[in-house]
Amino acid sequence: MKRATSFFSTLLMGLVVLAFSPAETNNADHHKNIVKVASSADNLSTLVTAVKAAGLVETLQGEGPFTVFAPTNAAFNKLPKGTLESLLKPENKDQLVQILTYHVVPGKVMSTDLKDGMTPQTVEGSNITINLGDNVLVNGAKVVKADVKASNGVVHIIDSVILPPDDQAGS
Repeated sequence: MKRATSFFSTLLMGLVVLAFSPAETNNADHHKNIVKVASSADNLSTLVTAVKAAGLVETLQGEGPFTVFAPTNAAFNKLPKGTLESLLKPENKDQLVQILTYHVVPGKVMSTDLKDGMTPQTVEGSNITINLGDNVLVNGAKVVKADVKASNGVVHIIDSVILPPDDQAGS
């Protein structure tokens, strides 16, 4: 546990600039719900667009608590060409909801709560796998900023979109 705490302290200090501008990392964020926290970060605008298209804004503004593994804009850009555009179409809303809810774990899971090999169940219903090492990974996606507090949970920013086991997005 001490190793993970030390790692996250170093990670947070070294990568703050990658995830948020200084104004967006202040202590006031814990008074904003998850959607407002994400909306205030330029590098999460694609996620916010997807959450709106999926009709999940009200849910993620709800009481929670929720833990969101939030892919950056660059993470969405890694998807195969045309995948995001396709997922944002109204006729693909169910698939988009499935993918986005796979990024959400019920409860508030802070970095200090993470254990190597843990497999929490997501709101989508499948499990994700957490690996602790030189980097903290969620199904292979690197956590680039941890413990962004919100009034209804916490956001951990990741560098890739993670897909549920049965999802064929982009295939």
